[in-house]
This record gives sequence, structure tokens and C-alpha cells, in this order.
Amino acid sequence: MSENSWHENDSYEALELADTLTLSVEEEDIAEPSPLDEGFERRRLKAAVILASIWLAVIFLHTVDWGSWVILGLTGGMAAQMLRAFLGKPMLHSPVSLASLVAEPTGQAVWQESSPQVAPSELLATTIATTPAVTLMVSAKNEEAVIEKLVRNLCGLDYPADCYEVWIIDDASTDRTPKILQQLQQEFPQLNVFQRAVGATGGKSGALNQVLPQTQGEFLVVFDADAQIQPDFLQQALPIFLTQERVGALQLRKAIAQSEIPGSPEAGNFWVEGQRSEMLLDAFMQQQRIAVGGIGELRGNGQIVRRQALMDCGGWNEETITDDLDMTFRLHLSGWDIHCFSLPPVYEEGVTTAIALWHQRNRWAEGGYQRYLDYWRLIAKNRMGTKKTVDLLVFWLMQYAMPTAAVPDFVIAIARHRPLLLTPISILTFFFFVFSTLRGIRRKQLASGQGFENFWQAWGLPLFQALQGFVYMMHWFVVVGSVTARMAFLPKRLKWVKTMHKGS
Repeated sequence: MSENSWHENDSYEALELADTLTLSVEEEDIAEPSPLDEGFERRRLKAAVILASIWLAVIFLHTVDWGSWVILGLTGGMAAQMLRAFLGKPMLHSPVSLASLVAEPTGQAVWQESSPQVAPSELLATTIATTPAVTLMVSAKNEEAVIEKLVRNLCGLDYPADCYEVWIIDDASTDRTPKILQQLQQEFPQLNVFQRAVGATGGKSGALNQVLPQTQGEFLVVFDADAQIQPDFLQQALPIFLTQERVGALQLRKAIAQSEIPGSPEAGNFWVEGQRSEMLLDAFMQQQRIAVGGIGELRGNGQIVRRQALMDCGGWNEETITDDLDMTFRLHLSGWDIHCFSLPPVYEEGVTTAIALWHQRNRWAEGGYQRYLDYWRLIAKNRMGTKKTVDLLVFWLMQYAMPTAAVPDFVIAIARHRPLLLTPISILTFFFFVFSTLRGIRRKQLASGQGFENFWQAWGLPLFQALQGFVYMMHWFVVVGSVTARMAFLPKRLKWVKTMHKGS
């Protein structure tokens, strides 16, 4: 979906749906559909312009005497924003339980839980008459290894059975997934199964959009097929929506099952342990950014979206390969906020080989980059607000501009026998990533009540894991560098590459 399918005024009105969406909801819920313009078709041109601009900028700064001062100034600005985020005081989990918000016979709400991060008095004390209706949604294709375990998990939640429904969207599976789901439907009355036709388009976004009109929940929870969640997660997660009306979505911390659940034979695998550090880093960075008014992001698995917020931005975008990253921008551009909680986590399988990691991260990098190309005009107009726009700019520089600029910087430095121009930003990135990963690991340890017998367990081992995680994260430089170049030269593509789940 291009940026020009959005309203161009300064108000946060409902966003128009692209004609590729197949929703049949009520007219008052969403705006009238409008056709896609040429914005999406120009992705390759935009990518080429950005790639050329970065290369020319690096070449130019190498040719002028004051080029290094520009980089030092940029590094200082980035450092100030990163330090501000690093020192933020985030909300790590809900300070109240759902039960404390449900009206007692006296009509008064009773606070039952507290958090050192946010006191209940700082929230809008809200009493609700009924338990919110929730819809759990999973798009599954050839998931016979994990689908039964997932369904049993989701159908056994600590939540009133008449207040939530489970929708499994079978995306034309060719293995035993349909048969397993058919058997499970006889056992669980809240389980609904939707069979997509062979050749149905839109990937995961298309599957979710197709079922959305049939769902009843006020809140929509999206899981991957390999997800596992603790039974009381709704009790812990929903209060943030009921106490803060501008929260449009919540992302639960993603945890790698092979590393965090005892007994896995794949524990200790370099790629698995790297993903564990990566997810802890990601959760920490998101929480710190949110704490200072920056961007919270969705991660696909374990995301909870308010239905009204979803309707405001027109459903899931079927013209992207990463529905969660695209939805992140659209929610913020619509005036909604996104939170990220450490507790409860959602467990998922980590990939165990370099090839699988390469394919998965290429898709993530391409989808993440697509959204900047699609919505850059609205971002430049400060539609999100100054704090979010500045936050987004700093992390775009770190995540996408730096890996792209590193190539011409290296080539020119070798050719002209001079130091690398981007060294200050590289040093800043190293320390920020290592110390953020360290704090993310420590935050998880403290949240789980883990005790420590000595200094090594408390700080030495986490620091070693953070350094190991940084080495692992170097693959992002290669992935992002190749993706930005490929998108600039090769024809556009919408290719959903499935990550195979083993169910181990």
C-alpha cells in the first residue's frame, strides 16, 4: 500500500483501504476503498535514489577536509538520542491485573498488582463491566509438526471460554494440517478453522484480512504457528488497553524456545543463542524507545491489536512481505501508540542453521525497508510527531544507512589509503549494542527472579553473551547491505518465504 492511499490532511482520520483488501465489514467501520496509485510501483526507483544518495554523500565527505567533522556531529546527535533512550524508565509489564479492572459487586475496582516501574495511581483507573472479547488468529501453512500443540495451548487459556475465540486460517496446506485441525474442532468448541483456496493471494496479511469480518473480538491477538504462551497472558496483557486509550497495540517479548525452555537438544547452538540475545536486545531497545516517546514496533508473533486501531489504518497491508513491520508504521501514522512488555513472553522456535537465518532475515530486512519507501512522505511531514520522527531517523541511520554506507566507505578508504570515515558511528554502534544487550539479558534475569551465586553469573556471563550476540548480529550488516542494493536494481517482488517449524 502506497503512502498516497492515506489521507493527506493533518487529522488522524481513518485510512483508506486498498482495493486489494477483501474485507466486507460495515461501512461505518472503515473508509471507502480507493485504488492503489503508482507509489508502490516506484519502490525500486526510490531504493535506487536512496542508494545513490548514500554513496554520493560518502564519496563527497571523503573529498572535503571537513567531512570527518560532519560525521562527528552526526555521531554526537545519534549518541544524545541513544543515551536519552538508554536512561528511560519503561513499563515492563502491566502494573495491574485484568481482574482488578472488572467491577466488583460494589462497583469499585480493586488494584491487585503493582510494579516498580509504574504505580497504579499513575494510570487512568478504569472499571469495566464485562470481560473483553478477544480473538486469537493464526495463519498456518503446512504446520503439522506444531499445530496441535498450538491449538491445545490457545484453547486452554486462563480466560472465560465464552469471551474468546480461536481462528486458525489454513492457507491451503498440503500436509496433515487440515486433518489435525478437523479432529481438534470436535474437541474445542471455541476453535474455528478457515480454509483458504489454493492460489489465494496476500500471504499472511491476506489470510488475516479474509477472516477478519467473521471475528468478534474487541482485541485481536496474532500468533505464529510455532508459538507457545502461558495461560494467563490475557489477564496480564489486556489492562494496558483498558487504562490507556491511545494504545493501539502491544507486542509481547519474543523468546527463543530452544534456549529458554530447559531440555532442548539445540540449546547452545550458536545461531540459537545469537537469536536469544537478539530478542532480548530488541525488547530492551523497544521498551527504552517507548519510554522516551519513541517508536514501539510489532514483531508478528505475540502481537495484540485493538480492533478500532486496526480499522483506522485499513486492515493488514497485502502489498508487503512483513505485515507486522508495515502495521507498525500505519498505527503510529494513525495516532496510535504501541507498547512492548517483557512479561509474559511468547515462545517461538529459533532457526538453527545459517541458511535458514539468511532467508528469514532477508525477508525481515526487505519488509522493513519497504515501509520507509512506502511512507516516507508522511514521515517527513512529521505525521507521527517530533519525538517519534527523531527516534525513527536515528534508528534508520543505524539499521539501514550505516550498512549501506559502509561499502563505499571501505572502498574509498582502501583506494585512497586513508582511515574509514564512519569509524565514530561504528564505535558508537558497538558500545550501544553491547551494553543494550547486556541490560536486556540482565532485565530478563531479574524479571524471572533468577538468583546469582557469584559475580560471574551476575555480570561476567551476561557480558560474554552480549559480546557473542554482537558477533552474531554482524550478519545484519551483510543482509541489509545486500537487500538495499538488490531492491535498487532488481524488479520488485512479493515473496513470502516460509520458515519451517520442527516442533522439537
